[in-house]
Amino acid sequence: MKPFSIGGIQMHVSAAHNNIPLMKHKIEVMASVYPWVQMIVCSELCAFGPLIHHAMEFPNSAEDEFRELARKYKIWLIPGSMFQKKGDKIYNTATVINPDGEVVGRYDKMFPFYPYEVGVTGGDEFLFFDVPDVGRFGVSICYDMWFPETSRTLAVNGVDVIIHPTLTGTIDRDIELAMAQATAASNQCYVFDINGLGDGGTGRSIVCGPDGRVLYKASTGPELIPIELDLDRVKRSREDGLLRLGQPLKSFRDRNVDFDIYEKGRKFQALEDLGELSKPKRFNQIEAIMEESIDDPTASGKDEVVK
Repeated sequence: MKPFSIGGIQMHVSAAHNNIPLMKHKIEVMASVYPWVQMIVCSELCAFGPLIHHAMEFPNSAEDEFRELARKYKIWLIPGSMFQKKGDKIYNTATVINPDGEVVGRYDKMFPFYPYEVGVTGGDEFLFFDVPDVGRFGVSICYDMWFPETSRTLAVNGVDVIIHPTLTGTIDRDIELAMAQATAASNQCYVFDINGLGDGGTGRSIVCGPDGRVLYKASTGPELIPIELDLDRVKRSREDGLLRLGQPLKSFRDRNVDFDIYEKGRKFQALEDLGELSKPKRFNQIEAIMEESIDDPTASGKDEVVK
């Protein structure tokens, strides 16, 4: 057994003020109550909430506070993400800090939640890092998981655990929970998905093992989620098969097909026909449509979109 313990923090996030004092308190409680935890993970945009006017350049004083906490408690720390200014662009950026308080990497969310995450640019570089004598970890943020290529890229680069800070306050959380299980199973790895509360989400964080089974699913209230993982399970799953059955990563390696849909510049009419990436428009009231049908029996009956 190769154990490694991660503590997730599911907490209330406000878009109105600085959440770092509460984050520091929760991290200190986690480190005190569960001193065996080796890594702590917070939710997406936990520090300042989901408004881009909080964007700042990196490095910054907020990141320095988290570096000090990591150094103080000798933990790996992924304090969710913050909006980062880079020139005239804004990115949704997660920082990985080692137990010496050093920044080992920063990951820019590749797929902002368009058309709702307005004004944010997607990143183009993956982040994975090694915890000595333990295994390889990768970072993915929220909507990234809806694009299986992101998780597969981490897996084929040897990632054992996908750290996935998220901010989901929408009605599709059930779908994301199923997606977390599917991602763990298809890539035969752990998925550690931490959601926030309040302006930061609806909770129900989830931890899945390399066989896709749920190790823990949180409620909709504040929680500290300390989980010990056995990274040898990843190795066994990938070598012997998920539940000693399917071996998806080996099959992917040994495939006969090249996926030409990813050729740079290639376009597909089925995608072009979908129209622009924008928020849905409001439909006219049913009464207005019914009145139109009564006044004009030859009307097509299609709902008319308000522009």
